[in-house]
Amino acid sequence: MLVHSRKGKWAAWALFLVLFLPLFALPLLVIVAASFSTHWSGAFPSGPTTEHYSAAVRGESLQALTTSLVTAVTAGLLALTVGSWAAIAAAGLGKRGRRVLDALFVLPVAVPSVVVGLAILVAFSKPPMPLNGTRWIVILAHTVLVTAFAYQSVAAAIIRLDPMYEQAAASLGARPSYVLFRVKLPLLLPSLTAAAGLCFALSMGELSATMMLYPPDWMPLPVLIFTATDRGSLFTGSALAVVLMGTTLLVLLAVSRIRTKASYR
Repeated sequence: MLVHSRKGKWAAWALFLVLFLPLFALPLLVIVAASFSTHWSGAFPSGPTTEHYSAAVRGESLQALTTSLVTAVTAGLLALTVGSWAAIAAAGLGKRGRRVLDALFVLPVAVPSVVVGLAILVAFSKPPMPLNGTRWIVILAHTVLVTAFAYQSVAAAIIRLDPMYEQAAASLGARPSYVLFRVKLPLLLPSLTAAAGLCFALSMGELSATMMLYPPDWMPLPVLIFTATDRGSLFTGSALAVVLMGTTLLVLLAVSRIRTKASYR
């Protein structure tokens, strides 16, 4: 913390707590409390129970969680592959070429995700690629929405990368493919894992575009949470939301450990 006096540090921590608790922590704590409750008593939930979690980890809820995990992992890997290769390719282009690629990859996040969902629905409902009604249209939408974040993360890491490593390998006779796979990509591994975690988290929570595209047999967990709360089942929806948060955090912690190990290589 860039505050050197004791009073300044206490003031900074106090300001952080005043802003963090009501804006971020308190709403999440309310969701957790509601997931263990049966009704509201005044301003607080009451009636402790774990029945909501029993329903949240089996049947339709478990299938929705599995759907979200498969969608997020698949979309994250596709986004990481496309975004990374595009960022590496952009590094070899001129300033104008990089600007064009930047604009192309940022465009899906510059417009509302429901617009992206509608565009994909219209584009892939007829031949030559009729994906409407399949799981692949949902995975495609998630991939389009999160690829921009993978591209930006890797592109920023490439800018900070010292070109001397590649130049040294090339001067020793290494082929371009060898330099890419044995020098450049290992140096980018921490940024790649960070981008993968970000893409996974964003895909796990995506709702707007998914609501327009998902088929009945491929319902991700955020859609199930929305439908539960829309029917008035707030406590069941809260339990599902806690399961979604917990699963996402566990995967992000695993990715963080991989990133830490990659940083010390």
